[in-house]
Amino acid sequence: MLGSTHGTLTTDSRRARVIACGEQRPGPAVHGQVDDLDVSGRPLYADVPDLSRFFRPESVAVIGASDAEGRPNTGITRQLLAWAERVGARVHPVHPSRRSVFGVPCVASVAKLPEQVDLAVLLVADPLPVVEQLTEAKVKFAVAFASGFAETGEAGAEAQARLAQAVRRSGLRLLGPNTNLNAFERFREDLTGPAIALITQSGHQGRPVFALQELGIRLSHWAPTGNEADLETSDFISWFAEQPEVGAVACYVEGLKDGRAFLLAADRAARRKVPVVAVKVGRTEAGARTAASHTGKLTGADDVVDAAMRQFGVVRVDGLDELQDTAALLARARAPRAEGVAVYSISGGTGAHVADLATAAGLHLPRLSEARQAELHQWIPEYLSVANPVDNGGHPVGDERGRKIIDALLADPSIGVLICPVTGPFPPLSDRLVADLVAAAEETDKLVCVVWGSPVGTEPAYREVLLGSARVATFRTVGNCLTAVRAWLAHHRFTADYRSPFDEAPRTPSPSFRKAEALMRPGQQLSEHAAKQLLRAYGIRVPREQLVTSAAGAVRAAAQVGYPVVMKASGAQIAHKTELGLVKVGLTSASQVRDAYRELTDIARYEGVPLDGVLVCQMVEQGVEMVVGVTHDELFGPTVTVGLGGVLVEVLRDAAVRVPPFGEDQARAMLTELRGRALLDGVRGRPPADLDALVEVVLRVQRMALELGERIAELDINPLMVLPRGQGAVALDALVVCR
Repeated sequence: MLGSTHGTLTTDSRRARVIACGEQRPGPAVHGQVDDLDVSGRPLYADVPDLSRFFRPESVAVIGASDAEGRPNTGITRQLLAWAERVGARVHPVHPSRRSVFGVPCVASVAKLPEQVDLAVLLVADPLPVVEQLTEAKVKFAVAFASGFAETGEAGAEAQARLAQAVRRSGLRLLGPNTNLNAFERFREDLTGPAIALITQSGHQGRPVFALQELGIRLSHWAPTGNEADLETSDFISWFAEQPEVGAVACYVEGLKDGRAFLLAADRAARRKVPVVAVKVGRTEAGARTAASHTGKLTGADDVVDAAMRQFGVVRVDGLDELQDTAALLARARAPRAEGVAVYSISGGTGAHVADLATAAGLHLPRLSEARQAELHQWIPEYLSVANPVDNGGHPVGDERGRKIIDALLADPSIGVLICPVTGPFPPLSDRLVADLVAAAEETDKLVCVVWGSPVGTEPAYREVLLGSARVATFRTVGNCLTAVRAWLAHHRFTADYRSPFDEAPRTPSPSFRKAEALMRPGQQLSEHAAKQLLRAYGIRVPREQLVTSAAGAVRAAAQVGYPVVMKASGAQIAHKTELGLVKVGLTSASQVRDAYRELTDIARYEGVPLDGVLVCQMVEQGVEMVVGVTHDELFGPTVTVGLGGVLVEVLRDAAVRVPPFGEDQARAMLTELRGRALLDGVRGRPPADLDALVEVVLRVQRMALELGERIAELDINPLMVLPRGQGAVALDALVVCR
């Protein structure tokens, strides 16, 4: 197994407008300087701890060591001694009443240690007092196994907070609490090739990945992070991405401690082209509750987590079996030579089924050329289809024709992946087939995948031939094979063009920010008029409109704005005007405007809603109604959303989300994720919408999120009317709630 914008914006004009808005485009910052912080004061680069002495210490102190039979600490001490011997570390047992443990001299306290140690393993119920002792001894790393912290509730969370504070003061780095011995497992040293580094918050959930060693897949490290009072998943991703032997990072994540740190770590891995594959629990409400009770951490809104992972190239899978297979393929397979997939089998039914599943998974199965098909028909009967999928009918795999067919498929320039499903052992055909596949894989730079469908898995063709090959990717299910291949292609596509958004994130506030800051009202909701002023400050186009306080003023305003007009009540306490009848559209005469003014103010008085006036607005039609907004995610902070808008926005729930910073490519990718994307391309005779203008609004709203993020609890532009191509986009309504 293998291991305010008007008209169409060109690129130059768009950049000119963004720079005019104050956006900076600096080059990469030098780590450790002021440029390492973005405009909101958040870090732009991962702080990577040096964990080399954690995984390969020269000296280890075991505090609470024991050799008394029947004691839990005894088994742990025994395992630690064996691990230390394997890694060449000196061990110093620490116990107040023992002279030796398993024959190793024991000291009474941390203060009595004969040398400064790299790693202290704490086999004590309360690690807090020991952490303070380790501070004086200048210990670099510690592991706390003790449970009873944030996973147990409020009191435990307070105890964990005290522990975390002590660790921050100490200067040492702590793994745990509520962790286990997985970091000190026996790793096979006879395996070669790129390795998988494993991170789990629940130790047992890593067992299936660790067991890949039995299939010839190398593992290099295992970080069981537990409650993450200090060292967290992000720290290990960042460090693993720097290790030359690591081909992929596999993670089981129950809750992210710090969303920003996770994105920075994923960014570092993407820069290094190291794939990160993750199971992240909490997709459902029940799963989220379970995760919180087990690790005491915030799970975060799953759609935001999903988008953030996708945004930074993290491959998210659902099952541990998918984690195994996808991480193994990504760790060890070479970069693709082409994205086309060929399905080859000894059964037409099997090939057709797999081809259907592959196409549904988003893989590209190109039709083979007529010349290639003619070549294949030299060895395959004419009545069988060889267009792709390729059905050989069975018999050709039993002789020299089988290898010729495989070589011809791999020689096709449109094919980068060959998938061969073997539904079950059928000697001698299946044995000869896999032998030919393994031999061909050794001579090609393309990916060869075999799905061995036997429920037994003890056949020599599987155990010896397929698993004995370092070049064939072997799977037990078609679904896992397709998931892994899709992730492999996507990873290389993503990293080939990856440009870190953190390199181009703004470092200094824009002139727009200074204008907007004066409009903010802490703890209050802005009126529509004030909210539109905020948008205008960031160059987002709004309709021609005037705020009036009399019927006569409304008539004058309508004449200046131009008929037809829309009239809306404006006040800081109005969130949903339509539901209250506080919007009048399509007004075409002075008498209608006067009547509308009186009706709107009467309704507001009746509902007890204070007004700052009535807006008389230009009526904008013939566009696609979208929504663009900012919300504050508990884990990641400000997030930007775009979707189908209008009065049915909550019903349609068709939206995509991103975590700033992101570039134009991600803004456009958001639009491709919408189920109603076709509306923007023009349907039923409607012209295509101005996508450039929509993307520009998304980017300007992102700028607002970056600069005003901590001041904005919620921002909604709904509807944003996206006009036909070349005519721009107009924010018809806006709601802003200040923090």
